[in-house]
Amino acid sequence: MTARERGCVVESQSIPVLLRPAEPAIRLIVRADTAAAATIGMTIGVLLGTAPCRAVTVRDRTALWLGPDEWLVLAPETESELALQALAAPGSVVDVSHAYVGIEVSGPRAAWCINAFNALDLDPQVFPVGACTRTLFGKVEIVLWRSDTETFRIEVARSHAPCVRQCLEEACREFLPSPGTC
Repeated sequence: MTARERGCVVESQSIPVLLRPAEPAIRLIVRADTAAAATIGMTIGVLLGTAPCRAVTVRDRTALWLGPDEWLVLAPETESELALQALAAPGSVVDVSHAYVGIEVSGPRAAWCINAFNALDLDPQVFPVGACTRTLFGKVEIVLWRSDTETFRIEVARSHAPCVRQCLEEACREFLPSPGTC
């Protein structure tokens, strides 16, 4: 029974946290030294940045820095041939699209919701827009990217996604109106 069906009036306010599947994407893991990374980046259409824990977005592609020689590249699902374009370049490009899924966490309390199972300081001064890192969410390894002021994208192994989603939903319950408020 909804609040309206119970005769309750719920004040209109912004949703504190919204969970939804991230846009479908091609996911490439790129491993290469600096010179090879530049070549691969030109080939696939996104700069593989060298700034630690930062994402670089060019049009519809994003490269997330995961280590000195490792990036996660996200591109539209329609770019299925992207990995093949980089085959001739030195280094390693592996399509892991079917192994991972994305979860978008947005809203004014998104950081709080993530912090229920992750100890990173997600204050915008410390983890600004464009910041990304590989970290733990509970006991699950994820890649966390702050794509906008109040929006995060979590990339997680497909087999662990239900656990992460369940934890996020549990953390979001904090912001649901209590049953006795109507």
